Amino acid sequence: MHGLHQTRRQFLKSAGAMTVVARAMRANAEESHGSQYLANRFVDVHTHITQAFGEKPPLSASELVAWMDKVEIGKAFVLPLVNPESWDHLISTEYVLRETEPYRERLIASCCIDPRANYLDSVEAKVKHLQRYIDAGVKGYGEHKCGVNIDDPRNIEVFAAAAELKLPILFHLDSVRNMDKPGLPGLAKVLESVPNGIFIGHANGWWASISGDATESDFGGYPNRKTTSGGAIDALMDRFPNIYGDLSAGSGSNAILRDVEFGREFLIRRADRLLFGTDYLMPGQKVPQISMYREIELSEDARAKIFRENAQRVFNL
Repeated sequence: MHGLHQTRRQFLKSAGAMTVVARAMRANAEESHGSQYLANRFVDVHTHITQAFGEKPPLSASELVAWMDKVEIGKAFVLPLVNPESWDHLISTEYVLRETEPYRERLIASCCIDPRANYLDSVEAKVKHLQRYIDAGVKGYGEHKCGVNIDDPRNIEVFAAAAELKLPILFHLDSVRNMDKPGLPGLAKVLESVPNGIFIGHANGWWASISGDATESDFGGYPNRKTTSGGAIDALMDRFPNIYGDLSAGSGSNAILRDVEFGREFLIRRADRLLFGTDYLMPGQKVPQISMYREIELSEDARAKIFRENAQRVFNL
């Protein structure tokens, strides 16, 4: 036994051994903080953490980070769910800030308010309220998932406040939340009304509008017919420089996979306006985005923009 201990001490004294130990310690530290992912992997603009309420299984910040490690996501935005229509229980901005704080190198908090809150009855009041969240560390606004029309004046007030504070706005648009009509005339009104805002579209109604033949029923589902040209998304992106697309969730994957040839051309055509996202919010959730965008043939430049660079630019990371 004495000989074994002596051999180990001699080994640790050697310069080569110390170098190996130092490198291992540094690698372990980098792995624990995820810094090895930050330069060249995914930035996810749409995730959530949830609590042990409701019928869905909860997802903690530590579980989210562990999943990110497995799928090579370097940083992720964690979005609160403050609107009653948004989930089976509310997730406050304060909860997101508190729970993600130990993982700030990996998890970026977002904020949201309900535009129907009567104590925030002006743009100025909303700016003051959102500024508190910015002071606490948030870098984005959303997920805005409210049961009113997308161009409701109360929505426009919130969007104007977020735009004044340079918070990019991620909104959910479908048949029951931030509602609009085929062609997205309400969203066009929002973009006209808040030209200094950065808007990121998400969910069924938004992604159904990739196709020129989108119907109102498509806004609540996952259309599987071939995509036609002339969709509202392309029209809005041609007209407004401040509208982007969040490729997360089943709606985002369906928009690309319902017609892979059109979807690939869309990814290439709009590579400067698309942001990788997953909408991961439950342990074990299936996330097609992880493999889908690697398997579709894209240039390295397009991949880099969609996977991380657009998010880094839009959110000033």
